[in-house]
Amino acid sequence: MKKVLVINGAQNFGHSGGKYNQTIAENTLEVLKNFENVEVKVTTVDEGFDKNAEVEKFVWADFIIYHTPIWWFQLPNGFKKYIDEVFTAGHAKGIYMSDGRSSENPKINYGTGGMLGGRKYMVTTSWNAPETAFTLPGEFFNETSVDEGALFGFHRMNAFVSLEKMESFHFHDVEKNANIERDMKLYREHVKTVFENELKPQLV
Repeated sequence: MKKVLVINGAQNFGHSGGKYNQTIAENTLEVLKNFENVEVKVTTVDEGFDKNAEVEKFVWADFIIYHTPIWWFQLPNGFKKYIDEVFTAGHAKGIYMSDGRSSENPKINYGTGGMLGGRKYMVTTSWNAPETAFTLPGEFFNETSVDEGALFGFHRMNAFVSLEKMESFHFHDVEKNANIERDMKLYREHVKTVFENELKPQLV
């Protein structure tokens, strides 16, 4: 039995109702239910959480799927608070033991003290920015991808606790030019492909 933790980091705040990422999470569950021997737990951050219970979920899971909008080029404040509190509560309790360094040689091995080795994660993000803002010369993000730019710290955070990255999926132009049916179809195909690869029997 493989265990998947789905974390919906959407937040109801200002003009955002969190519905788009709720739709993404629902599509994730729709795909995962078609796999045998997969158990799923869901955390919706905006509904509140117990940090110690969330630590237990991270330790329990084989795969973590994060869903988050991007607000002002960063995680929403509620989702960031969730990460801060849960990861801190997970110190020496299954998420991380230390920063990995020793007092004898503190200049090396930073970021090697994670405790979630053998587990993997995937992240989806939703943007008002069109995909071309990341790819065209002269556009806003200087031809820097989401994963190498805005999400660089997020990915290093996961590496710090020894999680291994699976291929991300990013939704663009969701406010001015959304095509939900098309994008959710592409996303479902992405999740199906990723998990077919992850769950196929390993040759020994």
